[in-house]
Amino acid sequence: MDRVRLTFTSGGDQLVGLLHLPDAEPLAAIVTTGPLTSVKEQATGAYANALARRGFAALAFDHRAFGESAGEPRQFENPLHKAADVSAAVTALADGDRTRDLPIAAVGVCAGGGYMARAVADYARICAFAGVAGYYSDAATFAASSPETYHAAIERGLAAERRWRETGEAEMIPAVGPDGGDVAMPLHEAFEYYGTARGAVDNYTNGFAVQSLAYTTPFDAQEAASRIHVPFLLVHSEHALVPPLARKFYDAVAARKSELWLESQGQIDFYDDPRLIEPAADAIAEHLAATISSPPGA
Repeated sequence: MDRVRLTFTSGGDQLVGLLHLPDAEPLAAIVTTGPLTSVKEQATGAYANALARRGFAALAFDHRAFGESAGEPRQFENPLHKAADVSAAVTALADGDRTRDLPIAAVGVCAGGGYMARAVADYARICAFAGVAGYYSDAATFAASSPETYHAAIERGLAAERRWRETGEAEMIPAVGPDGGDVAMPLHEAFEYYGTARGAVDNYTNGFAVQSLAYTTPFDAQEAASRIHVPFLLVHSEHALVPPLARKFYDAVAARKSELWLESQGQIDFYDDPRLIEPAADAIAEHLAATISSPPGA
């Protein structure tokens, strides 16, 4: 297996990825996107590696404003930007010497499951989709059930964005912290990954631009479910993030679909535990092989 550096442009910014290549001619190309604030050497890299070993050319890349990729402010989490970055990655794969003319599929992990759902619904060149431990946000329900919290988060983000536009200084909070607090991801298991040598790779920054809240809070992955028209695979666990939202999303997908429920300790072990990555990658490979041999409408 080989890894090749791949650069492309999205929103005027240069993005940097690693294309994981199999030893033989690839069966298909896969674009991945991953958890909140993550970079290509973390969860998406683990899945790209596993899928390359199964015969696919799999791209893990840094979204704009993260890792090696350009973009300001740094650590700015914008779901719609990330979906557009996926579209740019698909174009790069479609134009690439090693991946030209291959079918292109999509894999989203954690928050990337929701972001990828939007990309798959909005852009037509993706032939199949798999969500692994996906967080399929339901902003409409959040706004209705907790309107004060919902609107306060958005206003905090908008205030931070106004300050950034006026001063050029972006307000930051940690992505994770040992004791939770004012962080983007308060789960202790998230700190055990991003805050320790387990997941804190050199390319990763433990930070979250507060203005992101103006975009992550109202982002609704659920609305994309009914607009997905390619085969969908759900990989999840009863101990991963919000299984009811995963089921709600799955039920709303009208395309050909299948599901695999694994036994995990929580959410984060999906990022780096071979006991989850390997069966998930097997299921994704089977899902894609079935799509390639019998595409939708065939």
